[in-house]
Amino acid sequence: MKQVFPYLLAMLGMALGVFIAILFGVNEDFFKNRIKRGLEQNQKINAIADIETRTQKLKAEADKNWRYYQRYHFHATGIGAMSLALLIFLSFVRGPETVKLVFSYVTSIGGFFYPFVWLFAAIYGPEMGRSEAKEAFALFGYSGGLFLVGILGIMFLTVRYSPDWKTT
Repeated sequence: MKQVFPYLLAMLGMALGVFIAILFGVNEDFFKNRIKRGLEQNQKINAIADIETRTQKLKAEADKNWRYYQRYHFHATGIGAMSLALLIFLSFVRGPETVKLVFSYVTSIGGFFYPFVWLFAAIYGPEMGRSEAKEAFALFGYSGGLFLVGILGIMFLTVRYSPDWKTT
């Protein structure tokens, strides 16, 4: 199971990204209404005295928070696909199996968790504020660094253990 888990995690990330896209298609208004309700509870926005300024701010924030839901979809599907491609590529790379296994986990875990910074910012951002929500869930964002470490590790293994790269 330990060799299969990174593959499953990459595919789960893609599946969740596709699932939310289906939800967008089925009921986009659910997400937009949720954003609207959250913005109505945002204390900073409600403190704006000028009605026109507040209305403009509400529209801009609604658009940006909707974009965060979309970013989750884009990142979950895209990074999930990249993770799966990297894992398949890694299966052909020579090198110590333990090191390959570590990089497969780092790649898949980082790739799986990173998109959640956007999902949680979309869910909690309207009420909390977008910046505050991203900060509250920054741990998920930092896992993008794990994904990068995985990519660099796979590149290292490719160069280090590929006989075609060595000169005679």
